[in-house]
Amino acid sequence: MNNTLIVIALLLTAVTATAAALTRDPVRQAAVLALLGLCLALLFTVLQAPDVALSQLGVGSAITPLLILLTVRRVRREEHPDDRSDRGE
Repeated sequence: MNNTLIVIALLLTAVTATAAALTRDPVRQAAVLALLGLCLALLFTVLQAPDVALSQLGVGSAITPLLILLTVRRVRREEHPDDRSDRGE
């Protein structure tokens, strides 16, 4: 049973990692990376490494996607500045 769980977790991780590599839109990629972090945390838990799984949950599932989303937001804002000067504000 344990080997079956490991194989399922590995396959789930491989599918999610492939989806993350093939995703072009940065916002969707951040969401897929968060899902990949969850899959990796599950894999680490199945492999009896709960400390690594908790670290993966914090960094891979939360902080990294959040930083990507904040970066995308900032880049898009700089590409399209507000037209306040045109409106007289």
